[in-house]
Amino acid sequence: MHYKRFPLGALWTNGYLFWDDGGEAFFVDPGGEAAEVLDFVKEQNLKLRKVLLTHGHLDHFAGLHSLEPVVGNEIYVGHGDARRLREPARALQDLLGIQCEPIAGFHEVREGDVLRVGEMEIHVMETPGHTEGGVCYLIGDGDEKLLASGDTLFAQSVGRTDLEGGDQAVLEASLRRLAGLPDSLSVLPGHGPETSIGTERKRNPYWPDGGANADRLV
Repeated sequence: MHYKRFPLGALWTNGYLFWDDGGEAFFVDPGGEAAEVLDFVKEQNLKLRKVLLTHGHLDHFAGLHSLEPVVGNEIYVGHGDARRLREPARALQDLLGIQCEPIAGFHEVREGDVLRVGEMEIHVMETPGHTEGGVCYLIGDGDEKLLASGDTLFAQSVGRTDLEGGDQAVLEASLRRLAGLPDSLSVLPGHGPETSIGTERKRNPYWPDGGANADRLV
């Protein structure tokens, strides 16, 4: 499995392109105009099959218009955030200076769903708190695994909960779920640098008490 980070949009949101050895590819969180993503896909002779969203904030899907002609309705978002695609928040559009048309053609995902692109399997973990429908994607290709955490977990921080739909207690419960993941698992967050579960267990001030003893998920 291969991946490349693309900081996109007004907030330089981390978008990630994943692909396998056969060139089958998907993209996570196109936060802004994605022409450079499409250029890379073409240069590398990749086949872009799906777009996955970790949640429904505009800075994570404003670039969908660039990729939708390629993937069609193969767009996936947590069921709790589907309304955010159908009715993009006007206040956030005004704040970021971005006009975003509603998205109609997409699929809603839930806890335990498994998506497949080529040799890669993508397991959906519902991790609300930053938004009602936030999800993380546990991505695997053989023995190699990565976690795309969106705005649930950052390097030494977590997603804010003071926006509409945020809930601190719910986010803490989601973090306790992530505490069951192995220390060696690399984490690709929606903003900021990459990290790992083990690093966050040691250094993140928001890490849940007792997380080190949580049941292991993988």
